[in-house]
Amino acid sequence: MAIEAIHTKGGANGKSLKLIYADDGLRASGSIGYQRDNEEDAIKSLIDRGAVMMIGGYSSANTIHMANLAEKFSIPFLVTTAADNQITQRKLKNVYRLNVPAEEYAGGLEKLLNKEIKPKTIAIMYEASRYGTDAAARMISFCHDNGIKMAKLIPYQKDRVNASYLKKRLRRIQQNPPDVVYMVSYLEDAVLLVNTIRRMDINSWMIGAGGGFADSRFIGLLGNSANGVLTASLWSPQLPYPGAQDYYNEYVELYSEAPDYHGAEAYSAVFVVTDVLERAETLNPKGIRKALNDTDLETPFGQVRFRSDAKYKRQNSAPTVVFQVANSAFELIWPENIATAALSNPVKMPGL
Repeated sequence: MAIEAIHTKGGANGKSLKLIYADDGLRASGSIGYQRDNEEDAIKSLIDRGAVMMIGGYSSANTIHMANLAEKFSIPFLVTTAADNQITQRKLKNVYRLNVPAEEYAGGLEKLLNKEIKPKTIAIMYEASRYGTDAAARMISFCHDNGIKMAKLIPYQKDRVNASYLKKRLRRIQQNPPDVVYMVSYLEDAVLLVNTIRRMDINSWMIGAGGGFADSRFIGLLGNSANGVLTASLWSPQLPYPGAQDYYNEYVELYSEAPDYHGAEAYSAVFVVTDVLERAETLNPKGIRKALNDTDLETPFGQVRFRSDAKYKRQNSAPTVVFQVANSAFELIWPENIATAALSNPVKMPGL
């Protein structure tokens, strides 16, 4: 979609832009079938086919390795989704990130928790991965700073996940449910977690830290069981960004489903790349890095500028929003000035 839109407007300085693809396999280190050279082969194949810049990165564990390889092969790499804080905390001059780091995902949720839900106890259930640990650590810090009691901290191992395993982990909070169960998971685990909590009659607010909970497929896989779940997100078409609503409408028309923030990130990344290549004095790594450093662009994902400070290097910033599932749809409930619906107590929602 982005390439078509760019070419309709004349391309990049009158030249066509071509996307070429490589698959890293999305298998974390230690999983069945994993080969440590998956990412290296993928990156080499892109370079061999003439790539001057890379975009992508979903799983944080894989993306950290790809970031090191981008540095090794001196190819600028714009990360679009992987959230591990470390990705832009390293001295990797070729690595830039469009999305915010994991510790910033819950910004909107934290404001909502303080103003509306006001929990006294929170349990955190999280995948024991880089992404999961970073997001859990942020919520632990938030609870500590705001006098919220940590009911339970429940990490889980991705490669052991099934309904029985999660049920055993969740028994820690079944007898005395906390006000909030905060979860950090990708899509399959997010669906299984919500279903398991429903079956165990744990009547707590269920909140997801983005990831699988904001995936466009989440509601379809859960049906009515998704109603009431809250989730952080990095994007909504209601946000006042140029082209955001147009992107949403076109996506729905093409694919008959709503895009989530991952799609908005990827779509906008191509416009960032186009802007960079148009401004770059040369298409070698040094020229592209200079153009990336000078980026100041309005996109459907919001303003894109890469900051470098004491904590992060070449990192973009973006506000976070909060959705609640109601009537089998994501409703924007925060921030209040652009909300499409009011927050509802999930325990009292019809159909649950």
